[in-house]
Amino acid sequence: MEHLGELLSLFVAVLWTATALFADVASHRLGAMTVNIIRLTLATVFIAITLMFTIGAPYPLYAGRQAWLWLGLSALVGYTFGDFCLFNSYLVMGARFGQLFMTLAPPTAAIAGWMLLGEKMEGKSWIAMVVTLSGIAISILSREKAEEKSQKKKLGFTIPVKGILLGLGAGIGQGVGLVLSKIGMEHYTQDIPSDAPAMMGSMMPFAATMIRAIVGALGFITIMGLQKNLGKLTRAHKDRKGFAFAMLTTFFGPFLGVGFSLMAVQYTNAGIAQTLMALTPVLIILPYCLIYKQKVKFRELVGVTLSMTGVAMFFLL
Repeated sequence: MEHLGELLSLFVAVLWTATALFADVASHRLGAMTVNIIRLTLATVFIAITLMFTIGAPYPLYAGRQAWLWLGLSALVGYTFGDFCLFNSYLVMGARFGQLFMTLAPPTAAIAGWMLLGEKMEGKSWIAMVVTLSGIAISILSREKAEEKSQKKKLGFTIPVKGILLGLGAGIGQGVGLVLSKIGMEHYTQDIPSDAPAMMGSMMPFAATMIRAIVGALGFITIMGLQKNLGKLTRAHKDRKGFAFAMLTTFFGPFLGVGFSLMAVQYTNAGIAQTLMALTPVLIILPYCLIYKQKVKFRELVGVTLSMTGVAMFFLL
C-alpha cells in the first residue's frame, strides 16, 4: 500500500492525542503518580501476553546485564522523571500545553545523542532547535495589562511557572530517555543468539519496552513509598471512572502507540515518521477545546505552528 508508513505515523499521532486526553482525566482523578504506576503495570501485562504469543516467552528473553542497565536507566529518566513531570504538568496546565512542551524531546534527544553516542549535530539542526524553542516561547509568553499597577504592558506567563518547569522536565526527560533506550537496545541486539525465535528481532523493541515499564513502575512505587502515599494506589480501584481512564491511557499509549510507531518506521523514512507522530500538540487543540470549552488564542496557534515547523526542519532538512 502506497504511503502506508505515513498513514501509520499519522495514526500514531492520533493515538498519542487520545492518550494525552485520557491521561489528563485519569491524573486529575487518581493523581499523576498513581496513574503512571497503573499504566506501566498494565503495559507490562499487555506486552507479556504479546511476547508469549510471538516468541513463546512472556518476559524479555535473552536480555543481558548491560541491556537491563541502560534500559532501566532510560526508564528512570524517561518514565519516572519525564512522565512524572508530564502527568503533573497536565494537572497544572492541562494536556494541550503539556503536549506542546514535548516538542522539546527531539532536539534534546539530538543533544544527548551527540554527548553519549558521538552523533554529530550540523548547523541546520541548531537552527531547527531555535525555531522549536521560539514556538514554545511564543505560546507560553504573553503581554498582559497591569491595570491595577500601571497603564503599561508587561511580559507575563499565560501558564504558571510550575507548569513550565514541569513541561521542560517532561520534554528533556523523554529526549534523554530515548537515547538511553537506544544504547540499551544496541546491547540487547548483541545478546540475541543466532538460533533465537524468528520473531525475536522484530519483537525485541517490545521486550525492551517491558524492561523499561518494570523499572519505571518500581521507580514510581519507591517515590510513593518514600512519600507515604501508597494508600492512594490501593484505593485507586475504587474510582472506577479514574481507573477506566488509566486503562485507556495504557492501551492507547504504551501498548498501541509504541507498537504502531515501530511498525511505521518499517515502511517510511524515520524522519518523516517522527515528524508526523509529533503532530499531537496540533491535533489535540480541537478536541481539547471542544471538551473543555476553551478558546484558542491566535498567539497559541502561531506558537504551535512554529514549534512543529522546527520539528519538521530538525528531521527533514
